[in-house]
Formats: sequence, structure tokens, C-alpha cells
Amino acid sequence: MGEHSEPSRTAGTEHSTAGAYVTGGEFTRDTNYIEDRIVADPAAVQAARPEAASAIGDPRIAGLTEGALAWPVEPGRYRLVAARACPWAHRSIIVRRLLGLEDAISLATPGPVHDVRSWTFDLGPDGRDPVLGTERLQEHYFKRFPEYPRGITVPAIVDVPSGQVVTNNYPQITFDLSTQWRPYHREGAPDLVPDALVEDMLPVVKKIFTEVNNGVYRAGFAGSQRAYERAYDRLFEALDWLEERLSTSRYLMGPHLTEADVRLFTTLVRFDPVYHGHFKCNRSKLTELPHLWGYARDLFQTPGFGDTVDFDQIKRHYYVVHEDINPTQVVPAGPDLANWLTEHGREALGGSPFGDGTAPGPVAAEERPPGANPLYSDER
Repeated sequence: MGEHSEPSRTAGTEHSTAGAYVTGGEFTRDTNYIEDRIVADPAAVQAARPEAASAIGDPRIAGLTEGALAWPVEPGRYRLVAARACPWAHRSIIVRRLLGLEDAISLATPGPVHDVRSWTFDLGPDGRDPVLGTERLQEHYFKRFPEYPRGITVPAIVDVPSGQVVTNNYPQITFDLSTQWRPYHREGAPDLVPDALVEDMLPVVKKIFTEVNNGVYRAGFAGSQRAYERAYDRLFEALDWLEERLSTSRYLMGPHLTEADVRLFTTLVRFDPVYHGHFKCNRSKLTELPHLWGYARDLFQTPGFGDTVDFDQIKRHYYVVHEDINPTQVVPAGPDLANWLTEHGREALGGSPFGDGTAPGPVAAEERPPGANPLYSDER
């Protein structure tokens, strides 16, 4: 943590996050997003029958939800704003990298600490994003919706020419990166949403979202003992199910990677550093669940996954921003990260991460996570 070990404190100020996360009883996530889509054929999508909103997205949808707009796929036009600290945003960083869309869609990475006004570009020169020229993601939401009533969330895609937010519908963003941006995928990019598996994959994705991705938050933001214990039981029941599933399959849907693995990884990589202690998800550490731990290390050591992780930013976000849970805003020094590089033995289950495809190349120097990551420890 070094020079950044003392957090910026908002406690007691008008921008404090106190009361923003733990509101009493069971935590309920607001899943109402800006549901515009960036698509290969806007006219066809606008002409298709209306679609129902989905908390998990769907790579098969042909149309739009009511009131949503279709924007054209256009390389160089859009900027993905995705904080490395946030698991929902992290998945878009991984998918963009796996598919090789770095040259088609630029990346802005806000810092890990924000107040109730949300994400700031404090990692950029003079505290501004070098492409958008702004200090806060909020500015792009307000440029399109001056009275935007909901949280300023990441990931968000911004239309660079107008400076307006296009969408923050994170579950659909990654599916559309796979399906709508195909002409701009790198050679050898994996098919993360194979047609033959989608029907079986979506129920797995839904269970991962409701019970694991959101399950840790349901436990961490519970406002009563009863709500916490119910959330805790649900979470570990799901983790036990995954432990069993991964005992015989290298990846969630078989021998190769799919989007389902991306969505699970971003929770697993945060489990021991954050969720086990900060969110009181402490029946077991990830390192004590042998198949899940082996699976998580297998993914971490796969190009496109671990090389996008910044453990410093992850810890600073949760322990500093969530004043309701950690009013001191002290960030823990551990855990040790070297074990992420130990042998996982998952090759014994067969399969390969990319199937007929290939791994992405090294992370570009300007996109390398600046904080703690054992993959880069010898280079710092």
C-alpha cells in the first residue's frame, strides 16, 4: 500500500457514504440500469420485438427493452469506464482483454475510493481522465440525464464525441462484447458464449449472480442478525454446490472457458482479501475449499484473468468506502498473495482454457494494474 496507506476520509462530511450501504434488514440490489445497447445493426435491433429486462443479461436477445436505444458498433468511439476494484466492472475488463478489443474500445480506470457522488478519475494526470477530460464519471451521466436519480455505477460505456453515458447495464455489456463486436475480436479469441452451451449456461450464471456474486453483498450489507444468517447460509450452500461441480469439470461449463467462469472469478479473487472478513463470509476461506481454490488459481494463472487484478485497489475500495461496516477505514495488510501462483493441478481434469483459440498477449504497459499482484512482483 505504501504511499497510499492513509485513505482519503469522507466520514463526517456531506459526501460521507455512511448510511448508503447498510439500510436495515435484507440488502436488496437495485438492478435498474441504462439499458441502451451498442450493436452491429441498430436498425434491426430497433425493429425487433421488445425484450424483458434481465438481471443477468442474455447473449441471444435481438431487441431492446422498453425505452432503450441502439447505438452503432464503431471502433474508437466508446470508452469503457471500469474500476479495477469493482467486481461488476472487473468482468468487463477481463472480457475486453480475452476478446482482444483493446484497440476498439479504450479503457478508463477510476481510482478505488469514492464518496457518495461515486467514481473519480483520480489516477489520471491532474485528477482527470486523459481522454474524457473529466474528474468524475458522474459528469457523463448528468450530461445525458441531468436529473439521473440512481447510483453512478461502473462499468459504464461513454460515447467519447458527446461525453454522454451510453449504458451501465453490466450483465449485457459483456455479452454484447462477445456477440456484437465479433468483427473486431483478435485472431484466436475464445467463444465465451458458444451457441450449444448458452441454454445450459444461463441458469448457472443466474445462480452464480443471485447466490454468490450478490450473495456476498447480501451478507455484508445485512442490517439484522437474521438477514445476515440467512444470507450466510445461502452463500455457502451455493459455494458447496460449486465445489462439487468443479470436482469433475475443469471449468463451469466443461473443458473450456465461458462467460460463466469470468463472472465467478471476480467474486472468488476478492473472497479472502475482502469478503471473508469485511463481509463476514467466514465459514471457510477460499483456500480451504480445495476444488474452488484450485479452479481460482487456474483462472488467475490464465492470461486475461489474474493479470487484470489489483489487490491493493480491491482492498482499499471495500475497507475505505464502506463506512457503515468499517468506520475506521483501516485497510488490512494481508493476506499474503504468493499462493495464487502455486500449482493447481487442474490440468488433470483435461480441457484447455481457450479451446481452438489462443491466449491473449501480454497486458499493454499502460493498462497494467499498478497495485499488488504476484504476477508482477518481480518486475516492480
